[in-house]
Amino acid sequence: MANTPDFTKAWQDMLGKLPVDNSAMGDTFKNQTALGEKMSRVALQAAERSTEISAQWARDAISRLSELSSAKDQPADYAKAMSDFATAASDIAQQHMAAYAEVAKKVQMDTVDLMLNAGKDAASDAQRMAQNATRDVQNAARNVTQAATDATKTGDKA
Repeated sequence: MANTPDFTKAWQDMLGKLPVDNSAMGDTFKNQTALGEKMSRVALQAAERSTEISAQWARDAISRLSELSSAKDQPADYAKAMSDFATAASDIAQQHMAAYAEVAKKVQMDTVDLMLNAGKDAASDAQRMAQNATRDVQNAARNVTQAATDATKTGDKA
């Protein structure tokens, strides 16, 4: 039975000779995790604020319901209480929806800001990596050229 050749060592040797800046990959990973942390912070702050708005809305509604459920002297007072409750509920809803909109607006602005900064960081990282790769390739080409020149000179003397 034929054995499948193991190319692991060949690949490791080949990849080891390529001019790659592994620190750039580490920096990219660190930048991505920092971005993820900042994005999580924005999301958690929005969730916290939304929960506060919801809790306040519930407290406001319950306090209005207690006013509505109190006993009245005249039947017309019940109609007025219901009308007042509906008006107050509408006003409360409008205020809380505006508060939710502010939370959404803040999340959007923070996210855009984070993404713009991340784009700038990525562009500068890519430029730095390209410059390093260019420098490494030029050095490797120079070394190969020098080695070929040295081999030619040695071959001429022999």
